[in-house]
Amino acid sequence: GITGAFHYGLQVSIISSPAEYIQSFIRKTWLKRYGSSPSAEVITLLWSFIVSVYSIGGLLGSASAGYLSVRFGRKKALLLANIPALLGAALMGLSRLCGSFEMIIAGRLFSGVCGGLAQNVHIMYAGECAPRSLRGLISITASTSIAVGKFIGFALGLREVLGVEDLWPILLSANAVPVLVQLLTLPFFPDSPRYLLIDRKDKEGCI
Repeated sequence: GITGAFHYGLQVSIISSPAEYIQSFIRKTWLKRYGSSPSAEVITLLWSFIVSVYSIGGLLGSASAGYLSVRFGRKKALLLANIPALLGAALMGLSRLCGSFEMIIAGRLFSGVCGGLAQNVHIMYAGECAPRSLRGLISITASTSIAVGKFIGFALGLREVLGVEDLWPILLSANAVPVLVQLLTLPFFPDSPRYLLIDRKDKEGCI
């Protein structure tokens, strides 16, 4: 769950660093496809959509969090959130190779779905699994992870790191790293006692 919150912070901050390179990529792709250079208004519109579509994905992910957390459990819902995250990272990472700025838009949408879903389920999962004495401390790990994710996103976006024209696809797909960490570690964690008792009627598993 922490990696889901980290992923959210990373995606929120990381898109601001390669703005000029992505806009240049849109311009070159448009010119290659249609034989004419797009207007400044078209570039601004597409860039605005790339930035804002993440929030649309977040809304979709948040709306599905309640159903998925009850249908599959908190842990499995967090694991399912990794699917759109990996798909989004692949789309954004391969967008320049494929010559498609639409892949960036789709990738941001899928990343938003992961962020919205993971953020909500993480708070439920952490709060329900934590001992009573540590419940408050564990629950705020979501906001702490967002802050750390934003910091690392800005750091990766520096020109001395990945914020250069040749590396912006790698920068956009960097959210795959925390997702892979979660895929490797989360299966070893227990499921929520509340989910086992109330939704699954598994008293022994809850205990």
